[in-house]
Amino acid sequence: MDSFFSSKNIIETVIKWKKQLIIVVVAAILLSILFSSPVFITPLYKSNCMLYPSNISPYSDESETEQSVQIFQSRDIRDTLVKNFNLGKHYGLDSSYVHFESSLVWEYSQRVRVNKTPYGAVEIEIWDQDPLMARDLINAMIDAYNKKIRAMHKQKFGEVVLNYDYIMGVRKNYMDSLTNRATELGVKYGILEYQSQTREVLRAFLGTGGTAVHSADAKLMKKNLEEKGGEMLMLSEMMRAESYSYSTMKMDADRALLNYNRNYTYVNLLSKPFVPDKKGYPIRWLIVVFSTLAAFFMAILVIGLIERSKFRSLAIISDEQ
Repeated sequence: MDSFFSSKNIIETVIKWKKQLIIVVVAAILLSILFSSPVFITPLYKSNCMLYPSNISPYSDESETEQSVQIFQSRDIRDTLVKNFNLGKHYGLDSSYVHFESSLVWEYSQRVRVNKTPYGAVEIEIWDQDPLMARDLINAMIDAYNKKIRAMHKQKFGEVVLNYDYIMGVRKNYMDSLTNRATELGVKYGILEYQSQTREVLRAFLGTGGTAVHSADAKLMKKNLEEKGGEMLMLSEMMRAESYSYSTMKMDADRALLNYNRNYTYVNLLSKPFVPDKKGYPIRWLIVVFSTLAAFFMAILVIGLIERSKFRSLAIISDEQ
């Protein structure tokens, strides 16, 4: 006797069990519609936006987009949203539950998604049962992102400003000491400008027409220049160099102070978040189709096993006869 599968066509089996299969299909459709309804599955609405980062500099080999994704996914931003929107209660979690924190983090990770697009933009998706909340969470997330980077920049440039203030204070004290010594040489020895005074003393001694003039003042100035002129010349060069260095550093310090006090935003929005008017999850027709197909093929499998069992029983009886 031929085997079951070679003697009976699958279509004949379906026709034979058509009533049972119809009942299974109808039951699967009704049950999938029921269990995919809001009674069993909370519908979620999706709001999203796309943006490019701006006014930031990466800290390592990562790109500006990758850095932005990391910041958007940071714990600080997550905690800000959890606190401001009371997401634990909004997600229906019991704060007294021993694993409340881990459950909240998991729920947040399922509903909030930040990814880098193939073209280098950042895409934020938020799924929520409240469409208005989905939009507001994205706006709050962007606001928290701007505040986070602003705080990071203030910390970074604040350290630079403090460092410049200290170094410039040291330089200022050094310049003051040079100025005080130059003033002292001017008061005590009358040396104000080495080169011009040296030229005038030389004229006084050489005179005009070859007649030398040796006045007491000229002799005293000549003596002072010989004893303190070199020091005055060195002081002049040091003050000139320090003044140039100080002015250059002052420009860098002003730039650091400008960066510290800047109040920029750090995103360029390509598409703003919106209030969705249609739920994105669950997709009920997909659930109904796959559930019905799964039930149908499971029923076929069970029917096949039943028919095969009958076929074997008839084969055994035939052999015995």
